[in-house]
Amino acid sequence: TGVKCCEVNEKRKPIAGSEFDIRADLAFIAIGFAGPAARGPVSELAGQMKIAIDSRRSKNVEANDRDYRTSVEKLYAAGDVRRGQSLVVWAIREGRQAARAIDEALMGSSVLPR
Repeated sequence: TGVKCCEVNEKRKPIAGSEFDIRADLAFIAIGFAGPAARGPVSELAGQMKIAIDSRRSKNVEANDRDYRTSVEKLYAAGDVRRGQSLVVWAIREGRQAARAIDEALMGSSVLPR
């Protein structure tokens, strides 16, 4: 139903009293090279939601490469969080493919490119 957020300082630490909610049906976590599930916010989220993590040392979120679905219904993962640190072109490609898969799941079909 939404995402709980807060402002952070220059060291990415939460600022007390800055919490707010954003209503959302869909959320993307774009974390760059911060590392997917070994530590930090994605690790906490993975634990809370019981998202399957792969067996690689980098502890990526487990999702297939056909439709990017994870072990959690209506949760998709693509790019670095799924495959680990890689070239940005791979993340862009997977992001586009995931967007098409999500569009198909929501709408029954998609006009987005493959």
